[in-house]
Amino acid sequence: MKKLIIPFFFLILSVSLHAQTKKWTLRECVNHALENNISVKQSELDLENSEIDKMEAIGNFLPSINGNASASKNTGLSLNPTNNQLENTTFGSASGSINVGLTLFDGLRNVRQLQRSKLSQLAAQYRLDKMKDDIALAVANSYLQVLLNKANLEVAQSQNLVTLQQLDRTNDLVDAGVLPRGDLLEIKATDAGEKQRIAVAENTVKISLISLAQLLLIKDYANFDIADEEYNIIDGGIAEKDVSEIIASAKETRSEVKIAQENVALAQKDLQISRGAYYPTLSAFFGYNTRYADNDPLDREFVEQLYLNDGIGYGLQLNVPIFNGFAVRSSVKRNKINLKNTEYQLEQAQLDLESNVYQAYVDAKGALKAYEAATVALESQELAYQYAKDRYDVGLTNAFDFSQSKLRYDNAKIEENRTKFEYIFKLKVLELYFGVPASELKF
Repeated sequence: MKKLIIPFFFLILSVSLHAQTKKWTLRECVNHALENNISVKQSELDLENSEIDKMEAIGNFLPSINGNASASKNTGLSLNPTNNQLENTTFGSASGSINVGLTLFDGLRNVRQLQRSKLSQLAAQYRLDKMKDDIALAVANSYLQVLLNKANLEVAQSQNLVTLQQLDRTNDLVDAGVLPRGDLLEIKATDAGEKQRIAVAENTVKISLISLAQLLLIKDYANFDIADEEYNIIDGGIAEKDVSEIIASAKETRSEVKIAQENVALAQKDLQISRGAYYPTLSAFFGYNTRYADNDPLDREFVEQLYLNDGIGYGLQLNVPIFNGFAVRSSVKRNKINLKNTEYQLEQAQLDLESNVYQAYVDAKGALKAYEAATVALESQELAYQYAKDRYDVGLTNAFDFSQSKLRYDNAKIEENRTKFEYIFKLKVLELYFGVPASELKF
């Protein structure tokens, strides 16, 4: 028994440790969101419904076949189904029939309906693609936010280590009488302020991780964490392209415009379908029926009666619309209005897309300038901090001036982190508009 328990214990321990040490990469987060996000699942169900609508439209070209059967017991004056005579007696009877109907012409509405179902399926696919792009981009943004918060936490922690070293050295110099006690108090105040900022930064990291976990529908917040990867700026030249080129590509590839275009096509089909009601409808029919009664005068068997009492009927039926209370005319007018509305929506979607691309282009350019400026500022603040540190080490500056220089350096590093991740995200938004799917964006 012990030989079985010990391996089982280590197996459970290994699985538990693996669950606790699991760190999610950006690609894993995106894939998990695309597989589990509720909005994506709903869009996938819409796509399945469109496939059902298509099958139903195909079924309109096929004949309808229906069968029925009945059995009854009659007492008193009743019609004998075998000889069509009224009889005052008690007898049992049964009947059955099969009817087939086929629409030959209905103003091409069945053809238009099939075409419409194909367009509807394509529109559903575009909506699903757009939903996946939106979810993937939202996950990437949330993921980068966690990375930014972690980077800021590392800055705060590393700078506090420097402060602690300065605290020890200042304490020794104060004890030796080289520096005044006020410098020691200033360094202690700096240490306390940094520890407070570290606590705030740790809380910010936890909150951003919870937000990402909620976006991924992961409920184990305590053990959720992301991989500590280095994300650099990867620019495939998108920022150097002319904005008109990006707009042209966006109009060809973005799902927003494609959805609006399909809505126009659907409205056109709806108008054609409604106009089809002006035309006559021609259908063919065929029917077979037979019957049986247990009071047959000739005392014929069941199968024999079914054979002798059967009959068929077939023919054509023409239905010509003459007046229907303006229903068809009103339907056509409503579909004309709907078509015009979808055309306006397409025009608005193109204008919105153009505006959004311009905004994304300007944002990316601005984010790049902000990042470059933050990098230059960080280099300058780093040199200033190192200069202040050297002067403080030899007693040429006081603790307050040194702490202020160190604070400016910390803020410059945090700003450099912020502008870096902001530019990465803005760049990916621009790539998305250029036609790169969100699931294929490289970071």
